[in-house]
Amino acid sequence: MKKLIVATSNPGKLKEIRQYLTELDCKLQLKPDTLEIEETGTTFVENACLKASQVAKALGEWTIADDSGLAVDALNGAPGIYSARYGLTDKERIERLLRELGNTKQRQGQFVCAIAIARRDGSIALQSEGICRGEILTSPRGTEGFGYDPIFYVPQYKQTFAQMPPDVKYKVSHRGQAFEALLPQLSEVSTIP
Repeated sequence: MKKLIVATSNPGKLKEIRQYLTELDCKLQLKPDTLEIEETGTTFVENACLKASQVAKALGEWTIADDSGLAVDALNGAPGIYSARYGLTDKERIERLLRELGNTKQRQGQFVCAIAIARRDGSIALQSEGICRGEILTSPRGTEGFGYDPIFYVPQYKQTFAQMPPDVKYKVSHRGQAFEALLPQLSEVSTIP
């Protein structure tokens, strides 16, 4: 494949995905802002497949999409697929999550990332999922990253995502795990014109 559309209008996400696909010899391009896809799936995998498929069909190009979020055990998996809509800003989302957790000692959770690649006709060629387990802190730590990164603590690294150097986060994060599972499969389809 010579071109791969990234099913997002967010240049930051394009930059992050580009870091994982450095070995892939193709041009990565954002989807047009005017092409909106409603996320009606009930899982991260369903939403990633939906976005990849619909953008691929609309543009007639191979497309990659991801859907990711934070699932907190004590909140029965919330915010889950609604992670980005849990508030208007990162600060509001973090404050709401911490308020809902309150003083509970049960603070385990996981970041989940699902990735799907669709062929030009919209059929799904590949998909993968990555999970990073951790704990939710009672207050933010660190200044890197975005979203819930300042309160998501990874015990084996003794840091939040917002404290980790980018190269460490890329490797251990849910997105890093999903791409690690996807890349060996990707080489099989990347030679398709």
